[in-house]
Amino acid sequence: MVDEQTTRRRTDRDLKTALIDAGVELLRIRGADGLSLRECATMAGVSHAAPGYHFKNIMGLSTAIAARGFQLFCEAMTRRLDGAGPSPRDRLSAICHGYIDYASDHPALFLFIFSGQKFNEDDEFFCSHSERAYAILREACAPFVASGTPKEDIEVLVWSLVHGYSQLSMTRKKENPKLDRSWPDFDQLFKHLGKALTPNDET
Repeated sequence: MVDEQTTRRRTDRDLKTALIDAGVELLRIRGADGLSLRECATMAGVSHAAPGYHFKNIMGLSTAIAARGFQLFCEAMTRRLDGAGPSPRDRLSAICHGYIDYASDHPALFLFIFSGQKFNEDDEFFCSHSERAYAILREACAPFVASGTPKEDIEVLVWSLVHGYSQLSMTRKKENPKLDRSWPDFDQLFKHLGKALTPNDET
């Protein structure tokens, strides 16, 4: 039989998850400026005091939402990796497409986690998923780092391309409908990038 303490822990965990779900939905509807502990509680259908118990303040809530965002980000890239071929180019292309998938499927979260907003970097869940997201990029780029080249050069090169493409893809239809008709597929751009990157085992 489940004891009362275990039930309480489970209830607390479920409530925290529900509050994060509500925060993610608020972010989607109203943007970062619409986030508040009170509105989150209202959307989750709980007392206005409940978010303060779990998150203490708006930074705590924002950090939990960002942690969820990074978790989904990692899952999107990993999902593409799981279906990728074995070559370094296949794997690099896969994580880029996972990056684009995430931006397309979760635009509000995508903008939020890269907004430069201050999050609680002591939060274990946030740190774990945000660090893992960059590690996925780093691991995919590693085979293309030539001797004497700082690994960050290749990582930022790839990151700049895929992040810029993802963000521009989100806004092109709204801001420039004419551009949408001639918008290149990412694979076209990746071919150009591939000319500049050679895996170490091909040198």
